Amino acid sequence: MTINDVSNLFGFFGGLGMFLYGMNIMADGMQKSAGSKMNHFLGMLTNNRLMAVCLGALITAIIQSSGATTVMVVGFVSAGVLNLTQAVGVIMGANIGTTITAWIVSLSQLGSAMEVMKPVFYAPLLLGIGALLILFSKKQKLRTVGEILVGLGLLFMGLEFMSDSISPYTDAEIFSKAFEVLGGNPLLGMIIGALVTALLQSSSASVGILQTLALNGVVTTNAAIYITLGQNIGSCVTAILSSMGGSRTAKRAAVMHLSFNILGAILFGVGSFLLFALWPALASRGISAVEISIFHTIFNLVNTTLLFPFANRLVDLSGVIVKEGPGEKTGDAESEEGEEKTSIKHLDERIFESPAFAIEVAAMEVVHMGQVTMKNVKRGIEAILDGSLEETQEVYETEKMIDRMENRLTEYLIKIDNLSLTEHQKRVVNDLFYSASDIERVGDHAENLAECAAYMVEHHLEFSETGIEDLREISKSVFKSFENAIEARRTGSMDFVRKVSQYEDEVDSLEEELREKHIERLSNGGCVPSAGVVFLDILTNLERISDHAYNLAGYMKNEI
Repeated sequence: MTINDVSNLFGFFGGLGMFLYGMNIMADGMQKSAGSKMNHFLGMLTNNRLMAVCLGALITAIIQSSGATTVMVVGFVSAGVLNLTQAVGVIMGANIGTTITAWIVSLSQLGSAMEVMKPVFYAPLLLGIGALLILFSKKQKLRTVGEILVGLGLLFMGLEFMSDSISPYTDAEIFSKAFEVLGGNPLLGMIIGALVTALLQSSSASVGILQTLALNGVVTTNAAIYITLGQNIGSCVTAILSSMGGSRTAKRAAVMHLSFNILGAILFGVGSFLLFALWPALASRGISAVEISIFHTIFNLVNTTLLFPFANRLVDLSGVIVKEGPGEKTGDAESEEGEEKTSIKHLDERIFESPAFAIEVAAMEVVHMGQVTMKNVKRGIEAILDGSLEETQEVYETEKMIDRMENRLTEYLIKIDNLSLTEHQKRVVNDLFYSASDIERVGDHAENLAECAAYMVEHHLEFSETGIEDLREISKSVFKSFENAIEARRTGSMDFVRKVSQYEDEVDSLEEELREKHIERLSNGGCVPSAGVVFLDILTNLERISDHAYNLAGYMKNEI
């Protein structure tokens, strides 16, 4: 081996590194720029499977990895955010979206007639502009554009490095022999494609390497097709690894991805073998990077079209392969495990593949925590009005659970905060931190209300009819204030924010009015002093709950 051989080897690995890193930076930048739109995708994932396919393709085109999309789907299914019927559509779409990278790579051959048309000609300029935007721009949007440009520049330069390193060896007999063997053995070709993709954890990257070899004219058509089919199978490895240790539904989602690609590879593999047997000249001819992109796209489009009507059968097949374990519940979401277990399931770190989605799921859990707390506040008031010790015990138990939910949510948000986020996303994460804290404080006030109820039962205290009606009146406004604050977080609507402000003013006025009326009753002997102290304590807790609701609405106002 000469010094030139060593230099070319270094050049190839350096080019591979630039290509992979460039693709990662570009995908990260594209994801940031589309982050605000991606927050609405979950709401669009209805039982309309065609919509799920389109969204799966779009998300994968943005994050440049079908494996990453499927990992997110596994996380969503495990969390109960998606059911398996919705997930199969997203998985089908993910395979279509992953073809975008292959077309980006093939651009370098589209302009082969003129040097100025080659993307690599502009790669240094893209790098320079991108670096300047990242370093000197104060606007987040421009810095994100800079990341995309740097990623594109590195991607094209990496491809050029790899191509230049391989070009001196295009006439080497090892290449012709290797692709002759792979082309003559469909199973071996698929295995090689699957292994390379599994190692790189990206079908887009492995297809890009195959296209680089094709650019130098060393790849035969039959070998390229079999390897490409194997690459689609290999892309499932990431999701399979992610599902290990997860719920049964998470494993089923990964199996659906694998079975979808295996069925497609079998259909196309058999068809291609028969075609090459009839036209041997077609099998041994060279193939270009553009032709690989065309085949990759056709395969995924046709495979999705053929298997789309049988999506429910794929769901059933996954249930046969991943059998129900002892003690497991049936059903897509495997829910009914209690509020806390559901919350922990939802905060699945597999969703970190997309920070925008991770933030959305965290926001959903803040809403969930708020709904649990709202029930506890109502339970605390009912305990006071009904004199029920049973209700107070339920309040205490739920309050412990709310504390654990806040701790789990805080840990999750800290991990999200360490991801690659835009300025707006960082602000949202901070607001979610504060929201979880405010909701936990509301839970404490619900516990205080339960303690007031327990004190009244223990000391045989009762409120007058007027006092009870007053509590009902202010409680109704407090409930409305907190419920609208939670709805503001759930919907992102300013209408709910404005309603919170109105109810907060109403609660403040009522609290002051009822306090004066109650003091007057105490002065006139219309109320027992010990009961009067409890009444005032209840008013204070209710007014504080409304204050926290106002805080929650204020955080939403900062984000909208």
